[in-house]
Amino acid sequence: MENLLFSLNATIPIFLLMVVGYFLNKINVLDDILASKLNSFVFKVSLPLLLFVDVSKSNFKDLWDTKFVVFCVVSTLISILLSILFSLRLKDKAIQGEFIQACYRSSAALLGLALTSNIYPDVGVAPLMLMSVVFVYNAVSVVILSFFKAEQSKVDYKKTFIGILKNPLILGIVIGVLVSILPFKLPQVINKTISMIASTATPLGLMAMGATFDFDQAKGELKPSLFCTFMKLIGFCTIFLPIAALLGFRNQALVAILIMCGSSTTVSGFVMAKSMGHKGVLTSSVVMLTTLLSAFSITFWL
Repeated sequence: MENLLFSLNATIPIFLLMVVGYFLNKINVLDDILASKLNSFVFKVSLPLLLFVDVSKSNFKDLWDTKFVVFCVVSTLISILLSILFSLRLKDKAIQGEFIQACYRSSAALLGLALTSNIYPDVGVAPLMLMSVVFVYNAVSVVILSFFKAEQSKVDYKKTFIGILKNPLILGIVIGVLVSILPFKLPQVINKTISMIASTATPLGLMAMGATFDFDQAKGELKPSLFCTFMKLIGFCTIFLPIAALLGFRNQALVAILIMCGSSTTVSGFVMAKSMGHKGVLTSSVVMLTTLLSAFSITFWL
């Protein structure tokens, strides 16, 4: 019961922020134009800074566990491959990129450290899990959303590759890694300023997503949304948690793997999809469903 209450306290506010955005749109406080600008701000400024903060403050030298890192990266890549294979059965190829990303991409940064620290005195290797998968999540998402664009009949490989290198999220991670290995820390004033801007990423992204949510369009993509939700909360955990246990992972490491495999789809996936020319309907539906249900599924797995 304690874990359920914690999970509800962690996920319900996220869902309610989407609801707030939806109603602000209905009363014309947060219209489509403002929501679009908020998405642009989150994608180009606050979300890259959030990733920078998460990566730069981790002490990878003390936490390093090669076996754990390899497992996180390999299981994530297998999840991505399975998601791509599942997407081949879609009738509507326009949603293929969103489907793949919504299937595999977890809200690890938002829930990972919080849930682990609620159960154990120290978070253990949870920050190492974030470092292991956050670059893979974002780099692969950029590639997938670039190659599976709805309006694009022919892929411009040179333009796509340059777009990947210039992607704000990738730059935020790379700079964060470089700062984490510096022999000195950034001044407190700079750290605090960056952290304040970074803290706006989640609430602004969630409200912007709620403001642009369309129930009629979401109904048309109900089946793929439900399939993504099942794989995100149940499917990948069923595959990878037993393997992790057999390999000897326990306690904080196993909880970190649970969050990696089975937490809700992250709102940053919606922000990225919209910013890269996709409708975002499927992604927002999966974010809402997985956020609402993940409290119960995570408690079940725990």
